[in-house]
Amino acid sequence: MNRKPLGYYDYTVILTYCGMVSAFAGILRAVAQDYRGAVLFLILAGVCDMFDGAVASTKERDDREKRFGIQIDSLSDLISFGVLPGIFVCIISGGTIPVEIVAGLYVLCALIRLAYFNVLEEDRQKETTEKRKSYLGLPVTTIAVMLPLVYALHAYGVCRSMLWFPMLLLVMGTGFLLPVRIRKPDMAGRLCVVVLALLRHGD
Repeated sequence: MNRKPLGYYDYTVILTYCGMVSAFAGILRAVAQDYRGAVLFLILAGVCDMFDGAVASTKERDDREKRFGIQIDSLSDLISFGVLPGIFVCIISGGTIPVEIVAGLYVLCALIRLAYFNVLEEDRQKETTEKRKSYLGLPVTTIAVMLPLVYALHAYGVCRSMLWFPMLLLVMGTGFLLPVRIRKPDMAGRLCVVVLALLRHGD
């Protein structure tokens, strides 16, 4: 009888697990109305997601490990870039019913986007072993850059109205479902995004 715990726990999934834990910490910070802390944990979750694929590709994995990686990454993304931003916007905007509806629709869009991505990715991996070069639809991880940007602009008094936050969710949620092909950034582009996000938070 196999007495090992369910799942996989090698280094290929550690960043994914860390990203989810960071997102959960961000949710707790948002509930405590520590918005700066919540944004920081969102950025950290984005950093983990940005490099987890590169780390996983360094190990030869069997089909079950690859399928597990696809599923666990999307489940983590739903919490990190769906639920966390939705809760953050609800709380910082005052928790009105219209904002809650927008946030709920945003999370639903993220859910649909991630589930559809899983279907496409499993099909793609059956056909080729090449690395993904583009995305269909706006990646949900984009919110890890855009929400800190809007929060920074709000903190500086540029975007003073709280409507900017639900408007961001509307735009992003729509982008998740648009059938537009977007080129995947290379490593240099990813590093630039990380630096810019941290600088915005540091300000």
